[in-house]
Amino acid sequence: MSLGAKRTICLLGSMLLAVSWIPAQGTNTSGQGNVSGSGARIRRDPNQSPAALPRPKTSTPQTYSAAQVQAGELRFAAQCAFCHGRDATGGESGPDLTRSELVAQDMRGDKIRPLLRTGRVDAGMPKFDLADAELDAMVAFIHAQMEKLAVLKGGKRSVEPSDLRTGNAADGRAYFNGIGGCAACHSATGDLAGIASRYQGFALLRRMLFPSGRPEPSLPKATFTLASGETVVVPLVAEDEFTVTVLDPMGSRQTYSRDAVNVKIDNPISAHFTQLGKYNDAAMHNVFAYLDTLK
Repeated sequence: MSLGAKRTICLLGSMLLAVSWIPAQGTNTSGQGNVSGSGARIRRDPNQSPAALPRPKTSTPQTYSAAQVQAGELRFAAQCAFCHGRDATGGESGPDLTRSELVAQDMRGDKIRPLLRTGRVDAGMPKFDLADAELDAMVAFIHAQMEKLAVLKGGKRSVEPSDLRTGNAADGRAYFNGIGGCAACHSATGDLAGIASRYQGFALLRRMLFPSGRPEPSLPKATFTLASGETVVVPLVAEDEFTVTVLDPMGSRQTYSRDAVNVKIDNPISAHFTQLGKYNDAAMHNVFAYLDTLK
């Protein structure tokens, strides 16, 4: 995937991504929350907003050059701002990274870098095939933001709508009907008619990049071809490069090795995952602008 191809993609399913960035802090029945990562606990009202809690501080002091932080700020804005906000303090659906225990426990990228490298595609976060220097710069910026905001209270929980309104609808329509290949499955006068009336802002962008909600996307299915030539179609549960997991007629999960069966996967959502690797920033905003006209 090219450097520009992942711009703003990380927001998809990023409510699930929060699990990666902000790990569970342990079972606690005393009404206290472990926010430091060092075992220290503070007492708080269970109805208190997490944004009112003290921000965790970096467990191991570390410094970065101003040039590295600045480079990281630019890369972060291009790759992650839609999910996590331009200042890493959280977006419409992405967690506040300046409050992340994972970031607090990170030492010069030893925890952040592996997550960026592998991604969580099932949750809408692609892997980032960036140069080490670019990843290190993003790590530097995130740590700099955590240190900068450690003395502050509150946090950002929204992304400005104007951040989404930067595309050209005419160019988006051309991409939709042309090289984007969107028209192969979708129609502005069919399934997408009135979509901008049902979804607005981030909800529309999420629906565009990682379809969910109502109406539900078609469920994925697996078609097995038996030795006799007969085909069996069953619901797909999960797949990777090695195995396929399906539901048998009794509703039980069955997992098969790909090299042991002849199977074809039909997953409408997979086209959206593939598209994540093709989008650049301009194309993504243009298609969004086009969909925003379908009211």
